[in-house]
Amino acid sequence: MSIYAISDLHLALGTNKPMDIFGESWNNHLTKIELDWKSKAKVDDVILLPGDLSWAMNIKETYLDFKYLNNLPGKKILLKGNHDYWWTTVTSMKRYMLENKFENINFLYNNSYQYEDYIICGTRGWNNTESTEDEKIYKREQQRLKLSIEDGIRKYGRERKIIVCMHYPPFNKIQCEEGFIKIMKQYNVAQCVYGHLHGSSQNEAKEGNIDGIDFKLVSCDYTDFKLIKLQ
Repeated sequence: MSIYAISDLHLALGTNKPMDIFGESWNNHLTKIELDWKSKAKVDDVILLPGDLSWAMNIKETYLDFKYLNNLPGKKILLKGNHDYWWTTVTSMKRYMLENKFENINFLYNNSYQYEDYIICGTRGWNNTESTEDEKIYKREQQRLKLSIEDGIRKYGRERKIIVCMHYPPFNKIQCEEGFIKIMKQYNVAQCVYGHLHGSSQNEAKEGNIDGIDFKLVSCDYTDFKLIKLQ
């Protein structure tokens, strides 16, 4: 079994939101994703999707997007992004998946999953600025990351390696060593994948081994619309 990651698919099969307005690379991006995905992933593989899956505004508008996703091989784990306005309670989303026979899709929110020797944890994250409201959300997201990691350790044990999914980059421009990075180091996280960055902002990406953690930006336009193999 392999673990892959790709984020920010920005599906819009049920809404009118053409992605080619963001640049030529987005032309036929769903076809690019599908061709690469089917060439790599097998039915028992795991694909992490850390945010911004669909432009839909409510869960009913996601039907065609989830149908597209469900028809691709592998078990998918979804994390909420800043544009996932359709996201509702996990109970409601699971019910919607069941009703529509989307059988290989799960959601990561204050919980965790285990695949072979790895625990999958994560949270959306947030941009930390000097505003009081942003600081409040940022701290709340830190707590959610802790909850997710501790859920995984409690259920699956400490001997497994931890992979963290985030939508926002975990690097705080104000205090790089605080917040999410500090939590990941505390729990000996092995890998962290994140998205959110597009265009020129991808120049800000931090990747590779930093303090023993392997970081990867997996926004689909950054990966040339290809799955990135983690394990």
